[in-house]
Amino acid sequence: MKINIDIDDNHDETQITIQAKEWTQELEDIVNVIKRKKQQRLFGVDEEQTVLLEPKEIDFIHAEKRKIYAVSKDWRFEVRMKLYEVEEFLVPHGFMRFSKSVIGNIHRIEKFEASFNGNLCVYFQSGNKEYITRKYVNAIKDKLMQGGQ
Repeated sequence: MKINIDIDDNHDETQITIQAKEWTQELEDIVNVIKRKKQQRLFGVDEEQTVLLEPKEIDFIHAEKRKIYAVSKDWRFEVRMKLYEVEEFLVPHGFMRFSKSVIGNIHRIEKFEASFNGNLCVYFQSGNKEYITRKYVNAIKDKLMQGGQ
């Protein structure tokens, strides 16, 4: 990949042009980083209390009984967003889809093991574990081999 940056006082505004042969996951990731909103944290709700959640502290986000939860070692908070909205927000923070109902933080993965059905069982640094379905295994392995970048 080649990157060109042209800084000049004659430019009225910042403009980004990407030239590629075809659309790839790498381009998708770049666009998501560029479009990232100013918001850097999620709001988690526990009964009547609202807590600011740092993405780097979250192991995974999952859907359960039509609600979305953020999970880490010592806590689990409801996130009042749709799963796809949380995914869009968290992709630049190192999160990837693990299954239809789970988005995981690949920076917090400590180890994983293959299951007999082609899925992966992922263990997080906190001790939590989650499963990656076959559909997403190759993308996760590729991302991990690149150091999570």
